[in-house]
Amino acid sequence: MNASDKEMVEIAGRVLTLTNLDKTFWPEQQLTKSHLIKYYLDIAPVLLPYINNRPLVMKRYPDGITGEYFYQKECPAYAPDWVATHPVKHSRKVTNYIVCNDAATLVWLAGQGCLEIHAWLSRVEDIDYPDLAVFDLDPAEGVDFNEVLQVALLVREVLQAYGIKGFPKTSGASGLHIFIPLETKYTFPEVTAAMKFLAEIIVRAYPRGVTTERSISKRRGKVYLDYLQNGRGKTMAFPYSLRPLPGAPASAPLTWGEVAERRFSPADFNMRNILARVKNVGDLYAGLFNEKNSLNRVIRNQSVVKDRVTVRPGGP
Repeated sequence: MNASDKEMVEIAGRVLTLTNLDKTFWPEQQLTKSHLIKYYLDIAPVLLPYINNRPLVMKRYPDGITGEYFYQKECPAYAPDWVATHPVKHSRKVTNYIVCNDAATLVWLAGQGCLEIHAWLSRVEDIDYPDLAVFDLDPAEGVDFNEVLQVALLVREVLQAYGIKGFPKTSGASGLHIFIPLETKYTFPEVTAAMKFLAEIIVRAYPRGVTTERSISKRRGKVYLDYLQNGRGKTMAFPYSLRPLPGAPASAPLTWGEVAERRFSPADFNMRNILARVKNVGDLYAGLFNEKNSLNRVIRNQSVVKDRVTVRPGGP
């Protein structure tokens, strides 16, 4: 695709008009909107299975990473009629989310300035029952990335103790995500409570290095272990999503061996090299949905702990 001002393209029978293709989106690397669109077109066969049938939230950067951005949940009225949507009822209204199951829709989203691919943890066929849980490991300012990797290994150890298999990936920013594929039978509140229970075990095991404190001021010197991303309607940057940071980093699936070796930084995976990585090592998330983790043991242990806590009339 040439970086011209306007171009009409056809993808699998869908006709799109792409504009402002020469607009700079990553100034330091001189990467344009055209580069953004080409990346998502090229990565589509690998990325699409992970967001298949998931509601998406558009996070739009119309002027690139140095400009203003905004979130858009409702599919815009001007979207092509072939862009699929799904209505989701919230407490006060119904939102028609975009569902991206094909390359043409992915390219159209990129044409709208969507640098990141933010998707729900559930699919439209079971909207209230997520098939993914996630731990978001977010280091406080000044915390070395090696510390994030140390916490990730501790998360893995705790998950394994409950017979749960997690899949690590770079967030594309300064942290790490651990995706946990689930049996599709738990509600969002059940998943969030289970992740909170596991997070509290991890904090007790390594209190000087990890925290679940929501207050930024109380996270100083620690890795924030965010389990609240498992709520209904929350979205995450999915595998191979670009991020709005210098270098055009991408959220890259990892092996646990890579995490243990600690020989990389998040910036090592980006728009320019992620396709070559997939070609060389394969799609490291390819087996993600072959796993269907049960949370039953976690939920049972939650109940045991809760039953041990008694409150006597008149206080302790």
